[in-house]
Amino acid sequence: MNSPLPKPTFADYLHLHFLVLIWGFTAILGKLINPQLSRISLTFFRTLLAAVGLAVVLWLWKEWKRVPANDRWAMLGVGAIMGLHWLTFFGSAHVSSASVCLAGMSTTSLFTSLLEPLFARRRVRPLEIFLSLLVIVGLYLIFRFEVDQSLGLGLALVSAFLAALFTIANSRFVRRHNALLITFYEMNGATIAMLIGLAGVAFTSGLTTQEMIPQSTDWLWLVILAFVCTVYAYSAGVHLLRKVSPFTLNLTINMEPVYGMVLAYFILNERMTAGFYAGSVVILLAVVVYPLLNNRFAK
Repeated sequence: MNSPLPKPTFADYLHLHFLVLIWGFTAILGKLINPQLSRISLTFFRTLLAAVGLAVVLWLWKEWKRVPANDRWAMLGVGAIMGLHWLTFFGSAHVSSASVCLAGMSTTSLFTSLLEPLFARRRVRPLEIFLSLLVIVGLYLIFRFEVDQSLGLGLALVSAFLAALFTIANSRFVRRHNALLITFYEMNGATIAMLIGLAGVAFTSGLTTQEMIPQSTDWLWLVILAFVCTVYAYSAGVHLLRKVSPFTLNLTINMEPVYGMVLAYFILNERMTAGFYAGSVVILLAVVVYPLLNNRFAK
């Protein structure tokens, strides 16, 4: 039986929201990078740079430790899922607005509330289902007048499902291994998966140099994606799973569209409908009330 999680502090929740703010910026970066660069190439270079950066950090901090072969292969496999998550995420941001992409990711908590009981062998908690459905209400308000961005929404939903899967897996890895080490193996798994996919696309469809290789101005955004949004933010998020549940993490990630909406407003000059703002308020309500209700009713 798994030991109970230590109780998270206010500082932990504040740190988590800071990480979500950083993750909310990833869709903005995806829009800033040259749109001619294929999304699979973007994801490949992001994960490759992150893997190299993590290797340097692990070496400098002397955090290299032996990982059993079974766990190594499992982390590489989870990394492949993560690579597909980012591929669909950037694909969504590419074909729709950054705000719509981030709002679609709000369903991650619903997928987590349905999947986590299967892996943890526990009952489905009515509170988690209720709040996840509240998020769906928020999404309905957001997309009621955004039907022209249905492809972006569909890709974001796939990305959210994959995010739920690798978050649940990481909640188990982190009890046995260092968060940086976990992230290093998973970045390698994502890089390998994207390299195979990139080779397949190049062989079957053919890609131009502009579609495969980032332009000079893209490298700055890729470095931020790799080292700030991945090496730092993702490793810190995995580490927080020592204190917060996967559902809590993913429910808080529902704030991505709210933070991303503000960033997109100022950086990309995106203007959304009144339904988007109303839906974001509903999502925010679900995030705020969860810790309060969970402390009172969770068993």
